[in-house]
Amino acid sequence: MANLDSIFHGLADPTRRAVIARLASGPAPVSELAAPHAMALPSFMKHLKVLEAGGWIESGKRGRVRTCRLRPEAAKAAEGWLGQQRSLWEGRLDRLDAFLATINEKEHRNDI
Repeated sequence: MANLDSIFHGLADPTRRAVIARLASGPAPVSELAAPHAMALPSFMKHLKVLEAGGWIESGKRGRVRTCRLRPEAAKAAEGWLGQQRSLWEGRLDRLDAFLATINEKEHRNDI
């Protein structure tokens, strides 16, 4: 499994996110993946290499056709990290909310 830096690097470009979205519905040949993007095939292949390095996709060649498929492990790793961050920030925000409520309550008592 690739590290988180490589995983998130794969998501850092709209072309790569579009490829991931397309592959979510099933494997596809490189020519089909490249068709909607206005770029030369060598440039598009660089995007696929980034996705492979990040663990998002794997590809195989049969005859002259290279087909890519999505690997869900990268999404699971990203989701796990984001879930940890969400828990951390929700806890911090809950503590901030409680602190602000305490301050507000003290100010309200001092006004009376």
